[in-house]
Amino acid sequence: MTAARVASVRRLMAVECLDALLFFGLPNIRYLCGFTGTDGVLLVTADNTVFLTDSRYQAQAAEQVVASRTHCYRKKFSAIVDELTVGQFKRVGFDAAVLTVAAFEELRKLAHDDLEWCPLSEQLSFLRACKSADELVALKKAASLNRAAFTEILPQIRPGISERQLALELEFALKRLGGECNAFDFIVASGLRGALPHGVAGDKLLASGELVTIDFGTRVDGYHSDETVTLALGKIDGTLRQIFDIVLEAHDLALAAIQPGMLVRELDAVARDYIISHGYGDYFGHGLGHGVGLEIHESP
Repeated sequence: MTAARVASVRRLMAVECLDALLFFGLPNIRYLCGFTGTDGVLLVTADNTVFLTDSRYQAQAAEQVVASRTHCYRKKFSAIVDELTVGQFKRVGFDAAVLTVAAFEELRKLAHDDLEWCPLSEQLSFLRACKSADELVALKKAASLNRAAFTEILPQIRPGISERQLALELEFALKRLGGECNAFDFIVASGLRGALPHGVAGDKLLASGELVTIDFGTRVDGYHSDETVTLALGKIDGTLRQIFDIVLEAHDLALAAIQPGMLVRELDAVARDYIISHGYGDYFGHGLGHGVGLEIHESP
């Protein structure tokens, strides 16, 4: 599995004319060599992969990492430069979306002057876009936990409970069922607060006649789920019901239209055009959705 993934990196390196490629982002490091710790660097060259980490993760790396070699360092950037110097690499890529400017400047000062640094961002975003069978298993497990946890706490969604308490009950349910951690800070937004797309749960009490939006997710084997549910407490205003039905129909139309090879913007247009046709296009200010995986938001 890791061999095929590293091979895809090497194809990218050939396109970009790179001698080596440095990965600092933990999701890509996990994807390419299996390391699940919180600090490390992966160096990919035409012939080898070198995982660099410190003594805290030496034993963990020995158990998890699939690489040609592991380098245990005392000083991260010095160790990276040593590897690049020994390899006599001239053109080195790095994941620019992860490495901070300050860290890059420190790394550049340590390296020899004729080394050419090549920032990569969008090019790397597609590495994990197509999921393997094993990845799909983990994603389906995470999604099934969402469904089970929501079913468990559904009787508690009633007038008088606070948004914060509801979010807490959902978190407990997910963890009891086997979720590793929250995928993100849960959103429970009721009434007027439902207009806040990222309205983190507050102290407001749910009330009859309101719509409640709940956005939640968990993680299983490193892979995330993300689900948004909107429901009504009792009888709601006719306009609210109309808008709810429009959004639901747009969702269902897009779901039915999905097929391999379809451009994401084409799928977005299915839902967007329906909402526009009902006069609410100006209120659809975001994209239709996003990919999930080792990160909560990833390509496509």
